[in-house]
Amino acid sequence: MTESAPKPVLRIRDLVVEFKTEMGVIRALDKISFEVMAGESLGIVGESGCGKSVTALSILKLIPSPPGRIAEGSIELDGIEVVSQPEHEMRKVRGALASMIFQEPMTALNPVFTIGNQMVEVIRVHQKVSKTKAKKQAIEMLRTVNIESPEKRIDQYPHELSGGMRQRVMIAMALSCSPKLLIADEPTTALDVTVQAQVMEEIKRLQQEMNMGLILITHDLGVIAESCSRVLVMYCGKIIEMAETGELYKNPRHPYTRGLLDSIPRVRKEKLKTLPTIKGMVPDLADLPKGCRFADRCPKVEDRCRTEEPPLEDTEGGGKVACFHPN
Repeated sequence: MTESAPKPVLRIRDLVVEFKTEMGVIRALDKISFEVMAGESLGIVGESGCGKSVTALSILKLIPSPPGRIAEGSIELDGIEVVSQPEHEMRKVRGALASMIFQEPMTALNPVFTIGNQMVEVIRVHQKVSKTKAKKQAIEMLRTVNIESPEKRIDQYPHELSGGMRQRVMIAMALSCSPKLLIADEPTTALDVTVQAQVMEEIKRLQQEMNMGLILITHDLGVIAESCSRVLVMYCGKIIEMAETGELYKNPRHPYTRGLLDSIPRVRKEKLKTLPTIKGMVPDLADLPKGCRFADRCPKVEDRCRTEEPPLEDTEGGGKVACFHPN
């Protein structure tokens, strides 16, 4: 008898998210599909406004409605269809099945409550335990993320902690109920370089220890290279390339991905007068061009690119790319 294939902790199919604006209805996500397995780390990259954070918020059904809404598609978390779940059921899902680390902990943490009050509340929402036991769990979780003197820190307010410590508290809070999926949205943006490295090490260590799926959303391709096994590249609400991390860095297929990688500052043999950039601007989602959305910025553009939208298709390297003329 053969073993059944492992099921993904997250499966997204043909997800469409729309927002009503003064300029009309815009599609922030347009038919995106991907999966995340237990223990896998998926990096999502792309310029601001490409749909990275909207994807993360959609998974937990946190899109502000109005003006936003999930218009089409399916989101399955550990077999539970999220899109059709009412809000009172989603409160049971958030934290227990999937948790999120936000990019700015000072806005995610409530300034008028102690760290302990906030962590205890999260634990007691999902687990039928006393306040005393929940507080012990919270202290242990703070210790797990390497916060010194957790018995003292748990009674402090967010403003009494450093930026790196607040981010560690967010990680502890997100993992306090052992979720199967962790979403980290730019988790190191507001931190200095040394603290960034420490926080990312903590996230990776805990992900491996708990065998969680991880979605890491970032602009930093260096962080993706060190932390993720697979990469998903987004542009204007579309997935334009997916590949194993090593394959993507070695052989980027989409011209946009090539442009992103070329624009990373690095020591080069040849002397450059200027750092390579991607010419032009990201098109307005309210006024998208016909055909490929990257056509006006692409060095390989041809007439077909301006009239037809390229489908996301399999590549020889095992990934996927949406381009008529891949590298």
